[in-house]
Amino acid sequence: MEVKIEKGNGEVTAYLIGRLDTPASQEIAPTMNALAEDASGTVILDCTDLSYISSSGLRIFITLRKAAAEKGGRIIVRNITHEIRSVFMMTGFLNLFEIQ
Repeated sequence: MEVKIEKGNGEVTAYLIGRLDTPASQEIAPTMNALAEDASGTVILDCTDLSYISSSGLRIFITLRKAAAEKGGRIIVRNITHEIRSVFMMTGFLNLFEIQ
């Protein structure tokens, strides 16, 4: 699992690449915690290259959402695949996030 961060135009974009399973969630936790600190603005989670998400991965998304809500920011989830969209639909995450 890889996360690439880009900052610009008042936004932070995190490109999620690979499988976001339990071991990967633990591996990227420090990066995602840093994103939560920047959650007062707009944080974009680009899922173009995200091939899988587990419950641990979903927990990272919801933690970021909570941090953004507390700081007046917003989380945008962009470019999810059909498989990831299905997981979001089954878990109710489609209603929790702005999906682009």
